[in-house]
Amino acid sequence: MKWRFYPASRFAEFAPRWRALHAAGTASPLLDADFAGALLDAFGSGAELLACCEDGDMLLAMALLEKSGRGTWRSFQPAQAPIGPWLTRPGLEAEALLSALVRDLPGCALLAGISQLDPLLDPRPLHGARLATLDYIQTARITMDGGFDVYWAARGKNLRVNLKKQRARLEREGIAVRMETLTAPHEMAAAVADYAALESAGWKGRDATAVRAGDAQARFYTLLLEAFARRGAARVYRYRFGDQVVAMDLCVEGVACIVVLKTAYDESVAAHFSPALLMREEACRALFDAGRLQRIEFYGRVMEWHLRWTDEVRSLYHLNYYRWPLLQRLHARRRPQPTTE
Repeated sequence: MKWRFYPASRFAEFAPRWRALHAAGTASPLLDADFAGALLDAFGSGAELLACCEDGDMLLAMALLEKSGRGTWRSFQPAQAPIGPWLTRPGLEAEALLSALVRDLPGCALLAGISQLDPLLDPRPLHGARLATLDYIQTARITMDGGFDVYWAARGKNLRVNLKKQRARLEREGIAVRMETLTAPHEMAAAVADYAALESAGWKGRDATAVRAGDAQARFYTLLLEAFARRGAARVYRYRFGDQVVAMDLCVEGVACIVVLKTAYDESVAAHFSPALLMREEACRALFDAGRLQRIEFYGRVMEWHLRWTDEVRSLYHLNYYRWPLLQRLHARRRPQPTTE
């Protein structure tokens, strides 16, 4: 096998090959060519490489890489990418691919790291003399087996009763609730603008991490959702109390799953209401009833509220490959060790 490298600015030229390799595997929407292209358009510096691994005429793997230091390379990993842009043909061993990658990278590469891999898509390999994996975060999913009523009955009583009481209170107070589901390309720019206004007004706005109208994040989500919407695979949930937007989810779909990329809610809403949870109940019911997809994926770090909705949790991981075994041993010594009581 042989890796070849091209400026990632040529990604559109190689997108058909990326799509074909993507379709041959698990087809996660997070590894879709439109996702990778939007990441590069919004956050690329121009120095990224598109890496292609071939064995004769067969394409084995593709990845987006950036240099992270002298002799070290890593996957191109903006914060908006839940998993690393590492796409391989099913059944190939990561160690063989990474060994060839370190051998073929420009210069004398000492280390190649692929960040935030999902064991559902890339089974976690065993440690080796040159290969090391590191835990990243735990993330959650909902598997949509059976109907919504069966799923909902299995949730905790506190969640079910609390949301029922909230709906009764909203009705008593004369507050009409409305769920809007946006899927058309021409709706996406306005939806991202609404989302930016909602998130910027909360704690993320105060921390300067919110999506803001006109910034790189807003550009990314607009490009991404418009591209997915053109093939019926974007979904934005917008929840209203009366005319007021109180919660939103930005989502993309693949063959088998929907991924909730971003969630925001109006923090000025009275504390006895949970607009994001009310929205999620309605969205989940609609997805179960539609029966098209198998999973709802969250991909962010597991929070307490995730565990009210599911007990399905798994660990994402980082993968490093070293040119020489000594480098791995030296790197392991420098890594902070877990403390014990």
